[in-house]
Amino acid sequence: MDKNLRIVFLGTPEFAVASLRKLVENECMVVAVITAPDKPKGRGKQLGESAVKEYAKSVGLPILQPSNLKSPEFIEELKSYKADLQIVVAFRMLPVVVWDMPRLGTFNLHASLLPQYRGAAPINWSIINGEKETGVTTFFLKHEIDTGQIIFQEKEEIKEKDNVGSLYERLMKKGGDLVVKTVHAIELGTYPQVEQDTSVELKSAPKIFRETCEIDWNQSTEKVRNFIRGLSPYPAAFTVLNGQNVKIFKVEAAPEKSTRKVGKYETDGKNFLRFKTADGELNVEELQLQGKKRMAIQDFLRGNQL
Repeated sequence: MDKNLRIVFLGTPEFAVASLRKLVENECMVVAVITAPDKPKGRGKQLGESAVKEYAKSVGLPILQPSNLKSPEFIEELKSYKADLQIVVAFRMLPVVVWDMPRLGTFNLHASLLPQYRGAAPINWSIINGEKETGVTTFFLKHEIDTGQIIFQEKEEIKEKDNVGSLYERLMKKGGDLVVKTVHAIELGTYPQVEQDTSVELKSAPKIFRETCEIDWNQSTEKVRNFIRGLSPYPAAFTVLNGQNVKIFKVEAAPEKSTRKVGKYETDGKNFLRFKTADGELNVEELQLQGKKRMAIQDFLRGNQL
């Protein structure tokens, strides 16, 4: 196996760290890491480093943080690393001059079974849409986003109790293993390149904005529950309660039936808060008022009269 394959890694959040760590642990030659510029974080607005930068520093890897991926200075610096291969995990769109630079190309890790759920938020949308299965895919980059030839895929079951947080953790780990598997296959020169099948109906995974996150109680109990799971713990689904926005992290279907209007709630002020959906009831189990911490429903009701 060619351990001298020169790799440039591009990524920013925690999800990408698992893949970079696996490459380092498997003694792959990562010659440089490209990540987002430092950004103001928290109430103090002090500059904070990306998760990938923090890890790269801890293992002594060269770090590039370009604000402009097309700038001549950055392109020249990138060329100087003479990469054979580039790997992208949770990074922004790349110009052709960057992804087309290495002799072996650039591959991406995507958290879905492509061609399904192309886009920025595949883990969220797979749960929101009630899927029972998802996975991770490595594929070569080309002009159109998430459309390149598939190298490998690994499937992952979506469990009844999963939310974005739990599924994210498993896909992050599975993705790291798949990245290493892909690198080894490319080193050996024996790897598939399968065109994505677009003859099937495709579901997309667009970026999620704040307005995307408001709960529509006019939907079925199952759809509302999946929507809340698909946004928990971040960015979190919300509804309006007593004139205030409240984030809801966890709900369970309730056996009770009522004649209340859809979206109306009832509570005993101590143990339960339940909302009416189009076809049933949902008990809220964890929630968070604006400016307050996340809490279990009993703790919330103890300090808040409804």
